[in-house]
This record gives sequence, structure tokens and C-alpha cells, in this order.
Amino acid sequence: MDGDFRTDFVHKPSGLKQHPALVLNADYRPLSYYPLSLWPWQDAIKAVYMDRVDIVAEYDAWVHSPSTEIRIPSVVVLRDYVKPVKRVAFTRFNLFLRDEFSCQYCGSRGDLTFDHVVPRAAGGITSWQNVVAACSRCNLKKGSKSLRQANMHLAKPPRQPAAEELRNLGRKFPPNHLHESWMDFLYWDAELEA
Repeated sequence: MDGDFRTDFVHKPSGLKQHPALVLNADYRPLSYYPLSLWPWQDAIKAVYMDRVDIVAEYDAWVHSPSTEIRIPSVVVLRDYVKPVKRVAFTRFNLFLRDEFSCQYCGSRGDLTFDHVVPRAAGGITSWQNVVAACSRCNLKKGSKSLRQANMHLAKPPRQPAAEELRNLGRKFPPNHLHESWMDFLYWDAELEA
């Protein structure tokens, strides 16, 4: 797999390529860590003019219209608090995030797919409690056998994660680009240097 394996799961709108704005909730925490809550600069400026956000930090770049010019925001904070989602959707991305983008059989991080612990052929269902991230090699090795038949073991038992747990796991996987103005808001609870 070429490049960073984590970026294959994140859709990047074209407006995020240059000068994305980090979006913070009204409590100054990012709306999400992984994928990081970013808006294209155009959306950030539109939200400023609609009085939905306040600018916290700016890039050293300007945009111009015939009547005005504005520095491009690098960090914006919502004026109204958005309550975090409590229920975690059962998606491929969230499953991989729960399993920290590693095979639950061998620990490898490449060529991930998912595997039913109790095979569907044996009545296993597609749920948080029965599906794990697995590399293609381990998935083929296990096939439609049980763990005991395949002589394989799980790194940890599959379970439904809490929303806060996934948010915290997402902090372990920063995106490839982090602007210096974002650091104070992404790792606000990190230990300070003495």
C-alpha cells in the first residue's frame, strides 16, 4: 500500500488543499479528531460573515473581493455549542479506528479488510461484537473457520465503542498536515514542558 494507510479512508474536498480552517466547538475542542474537523477556507469565511463562528487564528494569506479583503482564517470557533453524537455508527472507518488500523490477529497495519469472528456461514452476524479489522493474509487463513479451528487469537475482544472512546483514539492519528496555529487546540490536555 503506497503512502500513509490512514489517509485512504478520508475524503478530501478540493477546498481543503490550501488553507483549511480547523473548526472548534464552542468549548474550544475540535468537533472531531479523526477525521479532523476542517472546513475549506471558503466555508470558514462564509460562516464568519453569517455570524456563526469567530476567528481565533489566521493564515498570512489574504482573499480579496472588489469591496473588501480578509485574512484567511486558520482556526474558527462555533458560536453555538454542538452536542457531540453519543451513538457511534457501525461503519468500516469506525471499525478500523476502534481497532487502531491494525489486524486483530497479527497486528500488521497494511492491506486491511474486515473479518467475521463467528463466520457468517456459521450464523455469525455483522455487528460490532462480531467484526474485526484483519489483514488480507489473516482473513484468508481464517476463512470460514472458527478461531479455534484456525488456531488464531484476537488481540482484544470486539465490542461496540463509546463515542468518547473513538474521539480519543482519533487523537492518536493526526493528519499529514497540521498547521502550527492548530496545535494549541488539538492537544490542549497534553503535559506542558517545565
